[in-house]
Amino acid sequence: MVAHVERIDADEAVGGYFRNNGRAATLNPNARSRCVGCGWCPNTLEAAADPRMQENHGLDALLRALSEQHPRRNLAELAEVTVSTGCFEREGAAVAHLTALRPALERADVTARIGFLTSVLRTDEAFETIASKVSPFVLRLTAEHFTRREALMKATKADLRPAKMPDLLARARKAGLDTSYTYIAGLDPMDALTRGVNELADEVTAFPNIQVFQAHTVIMQGMRTPGAESLDYYLQARTVIEQAMAATGLRPVGWECYRPLWYFTFAGEDLVNGPR
Repeated sequence: MVAHVERIDADEAVGGYFRNNGRAATLNPNARSRCVGCGWCPNTLEAAADPRMQENHGLDALLRALSEQHPRRNLAELAEVTVSTGCFEREGAAVAHLTALRPALERADVTARIGFLTSVLRTDEAFETIASKVSPFVLRLTAEHFTRREALMKATKADLRPAKMPDLLARARKAGLDTSYTYIAGLDPMDALTRGVNELADEVTAFPNIQVFQAHTVIMQGMRTPGAESLDYYLQARTVIEQAMAATGLRPVGWECYRPLWYFTFAGEDLVNGPR
């Protein structure tokens, strides 16, 4: 037996949900379902159940609703709150949301680190504001892939060149923020994957969220890089990333990634058991 299925839910974009047995939450406060810019993203295939929220009242209402849904009805257990939305297309809007989210969490007795999946936070001013008003905070840069960015991604992601990513993460670290990135294995040729993960390895303080590309449609199948239809590609990618990251001391965390390359071991080491 591989797994026992306890519950089947509709595949829809919702306002928020729990992970890691209630110790982490993901929020979609800005209508993630309306973001349809990247060709490989399944958002367009999901039913929308995540209305765009007004900052203060909407966030408070979302957190009250989540409190009722928490396994033990205790949001104080949260150690990580991830904001996952592609609809903040301007840096100013993203900073404004984050500076509103922190006091909303405090009103709900939540002291968790905030994680933000984005590529619009780029200036030192934004990093300094977040460090002073939002921390603890981890910037999870949505790198996604290093090649064909203009063809496969919306402009607000594609215009961040891979060559600029290490400096961006370094400046965020200098401001006192934790750093990481998201990446989809299966879209880049292996040489580009290797070069990219090595260039970013020294600039992250949390293991990157690296997932296997899942082609939901025939069109998405055509987006795979040549060779990525075979298991060998992903085994090679796993080895390359282990070689790049092993010396950092950072290790994959099972609950953080839905379609990971690692489950039980990393570079020959046993991984900590826990929710996946």
